Amino acid sequence: MSYKAFVFDAYGTLFDVHSAVSRHSDLVGANAARLSEIWRNKQLEYTWTRSGMGNYKEFWLLTTEALDFALEFVPDVNRDARQKLLDAYMTLDCYSEVPAVLKGLQERGYKTAILSNGSPDMLNSAIESAGLSDVLDDAFSVHSVGVFKTNFATYSMVTKAYGIEPSQVSFQSSNRWDAAAASNFGFDVCWINRTNQPDEYQDMPPKRIIQDLNELLD
Repeated sequence: MSYKAFVFDAYGTLFDVHSAVSRHSDLVGANAARLSEIWRNKQLEYTWTRSGMGNYKEFWLLTTEALDFALEFVPDVNRDARQKLLDAYMTLDCYSEVPAVLKGLQERGYKTAILSNGSPDMLNSAIESAGLSDVLDDAFSVHSVGVFKTNFATYSMVTKAYGIEPSQVSFQSSNRWDAAAASNFGFDVCWINRTNQPDEYQDMPPKRIIQDLNELLD
């Protein structure tokens, strides 16, 4: 391979965004899964809305606002769970294969990094709690450029930092919209389709589609 770096989206790719709610599902109530879905969807919607109007707001604040909306929108949930859910989001579970895959890529001589909408504090907390500090070389947060994915400025953070061409980056994301934008930027993209979703953005295809990160070491 001609890659110099393997770069990963964080939320949904390395970290299970639904693990915060699943950890406290008994406290949240019967509609816990619905709450988690709405929370995630609104979190993303807020990033796209603010990027489109050029009105950046830190990802943690949007995450909090999205939860508040979800707690109001979803019926019969325990709103007393709010702080526990926010605390849990700072220490999301990583997918089981993540540590070994990152270690394997490093051992093969590649740089490993995160490129995420997450704020620096969020990323640092998630990385530390998941025990990934030693298998990640860098964590790039869009906070430093003040705009969210899918803006080109977010993906160019990697190429500028490493002094490499987009084609020398293997970029992994479970979010198809993120994979499309990264492909459009020029990265070689691997879409992690964990839940067998139908493909979208046919004019911006990923180079590979895999079900989990273990396939990166094949």
